[in-house]
Amino acid sequence: MASYSVADVGELEAEGPGGMVRKAVDAKAFGFNYFVFPPETKGHEHDETKSNQEEVLFCVKGSGALWIDGDEVDFGPGRFVRIAPEARRVPVSGPEGLEFITIGAPLDKQYEPPSWG
Repeated sequence: MASYSVADVGELEAEGPGGMVRKAVDAKAFGFNYFVFPPETKGHEHDETKSNQEEVLFCVKGSGALWIDGDEVDFGPGRFVRIAPEARRVPVSGPEGLEFITIGAPLDKQYEPPSWG
């Protein structure tokens, strides 16, 4: 077995508005994903209270906003945003669409991949 894994975003099977990157490279220490939202698309509103997972989102390209606990945070290329587990969040793409990476891990235990991915 190789000591590394490779995945190309363009070749991943879509899971929602993105590819299952963590699953494709078989990462086990933390969760991450790459999302591609078409223009004017609203993502899934959720929090990570149950998993106690802190997330960092990084915008690769496009434009949009992150709605976090009712606050609108501009989200554009080069911006990192950290979100606490209990915060409600939803990404919304602008007229150019939005591509971003999420990275997360629990604050109080080892990461365990979700059953759905």
